[in-house]
Amino acid sequence: MDQSKNTPIVFPLLILVGLGMAWAGSQGSATVWGWPLFALAVGLIFVIQWLAFIPAYVGQTEQFFDLTGSLTYICVTLLAVVLSPDIDGRALLVAALVVIWAGRLGTFLFRRVRRAGKDGRFDEIRPSFIRFLNVWTLQAIWITFTLSAALVTITTTEQRPLGPFALVGFLIWVAGFTIEVVADAQKNRFRADPANRGRFIQTGLWARSRHPNYFGEIVLWIGMAVIALPVLRGWQWIGLLSPVFVTLLLTRVSGIPLLEQRADEKWGGQEDYEAYKARTPVLIPRL
Repeated sequence: MDQSKNTPIVFPLLILVGLGMAWAGSQGSATVWGWPLFALAVGLIFVIQWLAFIPAYVGQTEQFFDLTGSLTYICVTLLAVVLSPDIDGRALLVAALVVIWAGRLGTFLFRRVRRAGKDGRFDEIRPSFIRFLNVWTLQAIWITFTLSAALVTITTTEQRPLGPFALVGFLIWVAGFTIEVVADAQKNRFRADPANRGRFIQTGLWARSRHPNYFGEIVLWIGMAVIALPVLRGWQWIGLLSPVFVTLLLTRVSGIPLLEQRADEKWGGQEDYEAYKARTPVLIPRL
């Protein structure tokens, strides 16, 4: 069956998912101009992606795709803080963590694409208006789900003083962020060495896990959800989908499966690579 025939159906389904998240997260949300602040934030996420899609499609480029995603995290988070009528320490904490994470990751991904000249994932998608639009809309869904716990914390009228959950969640976030940053730095240094051309990294954190950066990513969003726990109520518990969504995305959809396939195509059958795969966990680092 030709999957391209289903492409036009994807767009309205993504819109429905976004509307569902906006409705669920708006329970207990502060209001601005008569609208729930959470819903306004979700709407802005989608609008930013669609506006960025226009020049990207006209210019047939995806170089600013990841950067747009990161800037959306930062802009929406800061705007929610500014518009929230009653901000507290927990909201400021999660906002700061989102900005730090998004700023670091966006810069890292943008530099990587600039060095490569393009992102091969978009080669077949870019020429098609609806398929390329769907990718930008999917990014809006990704941002909405991932940011949901933090966004609920910032927009909710249910406030609680910082306590054990905030401390534990913050420490978990720091651990995950540190693992991700160190893993990315180690891989960058490895690739920058001409002696490693055509080889795969199996040192540092990469000797403990085949994808330690993704493990760090999942851990830091778990930390964010822990910080949010005391203020969740009713449908706002949908914010706990944040780390679940990140985990499923990285382990089942666009992260590990694609990279494992590429690695197998490149090094599969080589004795050292097969030995590395046999002794090194896919995600959770071995101690």
